[in-house]
Amino acid sequence: MEHGGAADEDGPADQDGPAVAGLVRRAQRGDVLAMDELLTLLAPRVARICGPIARQDAADATQETLLAVLRHLPGLRAPEALFGWVRAIAVRESVRIAARSRRTPPVDPATGPPPADPHPPADPELAAALHDALARLPPAHRQVLTLRHLQDLDERTVAALLDLPLGTVRSRLHRARALFRRAWSGAGP
Repeated sequence: MEHGGAADEDGPADQDGPAVAGLVRRAQRGDVLAMDELLTLLAPRVARICGPIARQDAADATQETLLAVLRHLPGLRAPEALFGWVRAIAVRESVRIAARSRRTPPVDPATGPPPADPHPPADPELAAALHDALARLPPAHRQVLTLRHLQDLDERTVAALLDLPLGTVRSRLHRARALFRRAWSGAGP
């Protein structure tokens, strides 16, 4: 399996692109220490992507993503495209696992927002309420809303990641926003 693509623009600011590309190349050659370092670098990023999509199954989605990355790493032709390639795998695995489980219980306010939140909330109660409203959405609607607004991807990118027509993404977003407003107001989805 061969992979390529454009580099991900949201890579960590402190990561040196050539250093990461070198790390990928060493891991592709079978360097176990490089593989471990690569997984350590990718795990938090993957968790941030998987959390809002797979919800209670985020740990499984993260693990499956990292396994898929290791399994397909030798086919990555453009090491500088690592972060975009990993994002696509994380979205695909999260969607697959969320669709498989179809469980969407509300977030327990006592536990606060899921660990996938990249920025600690200023108001933990508000964050818990937002995550609870999001958790009440059907998986297909939660996925497009999460990718569009939490991951800040444009509609075309969401469509490509989910392998859906652009019109389907737009209609799901419209419906997801309406469902979210109803869930937020307490009326339920």
